[in-house]
Amino acid sequence: MPIPEYVAALRSVVGPEFELWLPGVTAVVVRPADELLLVRRADDGSWAPVTGIIDPGEEPAVAARREALEETGVEISVDRLVSVAAGERIVHANGDRAVYLDLTFACTWLSGEAYVADDESLEVGWFRRDALPPMRPHMAERIAAALSGEATADFHG
Repeated sequence: MPIPEYVAALRSVVGPEFELWLPGVTAVVVRPADELLLVRRADDGSWAPVTGIIDPGEEPAVAARREALEETGVEISVDRLVSVAAGERIVHANGDRAVYLDLTFACTWLSGEAYVADDESLEVGWFRRDALPPMRPHMAERIAAALSGEATADFHG
């Protein structure tokens, strides 16, 4: 998985053992056939919605659109914020430690055929909401929040 340049620069100063607090996005993308866009992650082989780290100064909704395009080749609209939550503590394969503040958005597919567009995913696919592959519980919770129809975001407080 590529490490953003600014995270690599931070790591060169603080080392891998210092736990970084990083902002991230999750894009739960739905298309008209009531299907969800999922990726099978290259780092652990699990299925998940599109996720990624927000660049410094980048608006979160812009980051969600960018990540969807970079990872799957599809254009999306970002419709609403559905969840804000601190993730679990992670130790990456290279020893880097991090905790991610996730902003999950409900999104709509606009155009493009989904494909594996970078090295962060092994597979990309559309899945009916009643036939999703097994995934980590926190990713299923993000999808449930996006599909809930709630007008306000869940702040996990």
